[in-house]
Amino acid sequence: MGFPPLLSFELPGWSLYWAHLAATGRGEQALARLREDVGARCRASHTLETLPSHPTVAAVRKLFRQAGCDPTRWRPSSEALVRRILKGEALPAIAPLVDLNNCLSVELLVPACVLAAGSVGQDVVLRAGREGESMVSLRGEVGLAGKPLLADAAGPFSTPITDSQRVKVLPETREAWLVAYLPAGVVTEGCVTGALRLLLEEAPVAEVLGTVFFPGV
Repeated sequence: MGFPPLLSFELPGWSLYWAHLAATGRGEQALARLREDVGARCRASHTLETLPSHPTVAAVRKLFRQAGCDPTRWRPSSEALVRRILKGEALPAIAPLVDLNNCLSVELLVPACVLAAGSVGQDVVLRAGREGESMVSLRGEVGLAGKPLLADAAGPFSTPITDSQRVKVLPETREAWLVAYLPAGVVTEGCVTGALRLLLEEAPVAEVLGTVFFPGV
């Protein structure tokens, strides 16, 4: 499927930033340093006590609640990552494109995911999960009722909590689509573009082939 998809919104308050990435096969040693640096910057800027009141974290939590999801039970992926770092864990080494995505998520405090390029259909919608709806996620089977999610004609494939196995990026994946879930008016397109550029200057593991910003409704 071509980049970008055709996107519609059923949930207000969200914007989505999509980037088409191509792995360069370079910069993995720099990526290890980047993961350490991002963790250090996170610990220098946030604490477990102050994190919930950060404007971005609070805005994402509010959007979860509006969709019907308790963000203290089903944490946004960005907040879950940051909390692990603040408890002393390191950002894990998974695959270069995944690691880049995780670094961006921590830096901006917004959920972000990477999908294997072409693994979703052309028509995509951001909506709330329906009663009885589920998907096989990277964490196993997960119920989707009330959770914000992205779906195509084949069904849900991503949430700002976890993603579907069918879009999983593997170490050998050469191209991927990065998706950042943004609280509209809080984190801008320019913030994401700038943060992604700086991360890739530190660790050139990918080339950005294109970006698109969906401002939502």
